[in-house]
Amino acid sequence: MTIRDSLHRRLLTWILVPMLAVGSLVLWQAWTDARRTADTAFDRLLEAASLAISEQVQWQDGQLWLDLPPAALEMLATQNDERVFYAVVDVQGHQVTGNASLPGDPRPDQQGGDTLWYRDIQLQGMSLRQGVRRSRLEDWRFRDVFEVRVAHTREGRDALSWALFRQSLAYLLALAVLTLAALIIAIRFALAPLTRLRRQIRARDPRTLQPLELPLPRELAELRDTLNELLARMRRVKANQERFIGDASHQLRTPLSGLSARAELALRQNNPELWREALETMQATSTRASRLAIQLLSLTRLDNPEYQPELVRTDLNVIAREAVREHWQRCQRQAVDLGLEASDHAVWVMGLDWQLAEALANLIDNACRYGARQVTVKVTTEPPCLAVEDDGPGIPAEHRLLSLRPFHRGQQDDDGSGLGLAIVDGIARTHGARLSLAATIPSSQRGLIVSLTFPEPPPCNTAENP
Repeated sequence: MTIRDSLHRRLLTWILVPMLAVGSLVLWQAWTDARRTADTAFDRLLEAASLAISEQVQWQDGQLWLDLPPAALEMLATQNDERVFYAVVDVQGHQVTGNASLPGDPRPDQQGGDTLWYRDIQLQGMSLRQGVRRSRLEDWRFRDVFEVRVAHTREGRDALSWALFRQSLAYLLALAVLTLAALIIAIRFALAPLTRLRRQIRARDPRTLQPLELPLPRELAELRDTLNELLARMRRVKANQERFIGDASHQLRTPLSGLSARAELALRQNNPELWREALETMQATSTRASRLAIQLLSLTRLDNPEYQPELVRTDLNVIAREAVREHWQRCQRQAVDLGLEASDHAVWVMGLDWQLAEALANLIDNACRYGARQVTVKVTTEPPCLAVEDDGPGIPAEHRLLSLRPFHRGQQDDDGSGLGLAIVDGIARTHGARLSLAATIPSSQRGLIVSLTFPEPPPCNTAENP
C-alpha cells in the first residue's frame, strides 16, 4: 500500500529536522555547561583546601612541618563519598607528608606563585581532579618554597553535572513539547487556505469553467491565478471545439441532405436515364462527404494536444515523388500540368511520411480545385523545404492568415470544404516546421506557393540513401 505524501507532513519534517539538529547542539552545550559549572564549583573547594593546608605549613626542627586540620580535607568530601588525596612536597621534591604520591607542577619556577593550577590525572586506575599550589613560608626568617598537592575523585563532580544537565534537559523537553504543539497548530492554520481552495474546487460543477473567486494569501493566490488562466484556455478550447463541431455538422448536413433529396426525387421517376443521372450526382456527393469526413478526422487528431507522434528520419524527395505519382492521373484528367523539382541528393528531415503525403495531397487538391493549370512540387535544401507552387488566382495577402482557419474559403466553391490549409498548418506544427504562403508573381498577386520549412535534423552516424 502506497502512503500518499502530505504537505502537512513535509512541512513538519523540514521544520523538525533543523530543530532536532539545533536541539542536539543545545543539549551538547547544556552538558558542557553543566560539566564546566561542576568543575568550577569543586575547583573552588580544591582551592580552599589547598589554601588551608598551605597556611598550616611551618618550619620546625630544621624542616617543614604540617599540622593538618581535619576541616581542610573534610570540605572536599561530599555525600558522594569521594576519595581525597593530598601531599606536601619541599623544594627538593621530597614529600613532607601526605596520603598519596601525587605528581607536581611541571611549569618552571618563574611561572609559579601562590595560585592553584588544575589538571585531570590518573592514579591507580582512578580519574582524579588535582590542584597544585606553589607557596612559601610566611616566616620572615625562612622563605622556603613548597607545593601543596590536593586531589579527589570525580563522583561529586559527575553527580552535580548530571543534576544540572537533568534540570536543563527537563526545561528543554518541556520547551520542545510546547514548540511542537505550537508548530502543528501553526502549520494547520497556515494550510487552512489551501484546504478552502481544495474544497471549492471539489464542490464546483464539472461542467463550468468559470474562474475561481476566493481570497487567498499571495503564494496561493498565484496558484489560483494559474488555475484561472488554465480555465480561461480551456474555455477558449471549448469554444473552438463547439464552433468546429457546429461548422462540421453544417458542412456534413449539406451533402447528406442533398443525398436524401436526390434519392427521394429519383424514386418518383420511372425513367432509367433520370435514375442514372441521380446516381451519378449521389456518387459525387458521397465522395465529397467521405473526403470531408476524412479531413475532419485528420484535423481533429492534429488538434489533440496529447497526440505526440514519434518523428523519424524521412527523405523529402521520396515523399514528393510518391505524391506526384499518386496524383498525376487525376491532374491529367483535369488538364492540370503536375510537375516535380526534386533535389539531386536526399533531403533528410525528422517527420512522418504519411502526414507529409497528406499535406501534399491537400495542397495539390486545393491548387487544382481553385483554377490552377500548372502545379509544381518542389524540394530544396539549406534549410530543408517542401513546397507546392501553382499559377492559380492565389490568395490575397490580407486573407492568407484567415485561410489557415478551418472552413474558411477565399472564394465560393461547392466542392471545397475549407479544411485543406488548416490540415497542412496542423501537420507543420506537428513537425516543428514553418508554414508560409506567398504569391508566385508578387507584382500581380497571382499564383500561390505554400512552403514548409523544416529544422535541420540531427546528424546520423550511418550513411543514409534515398
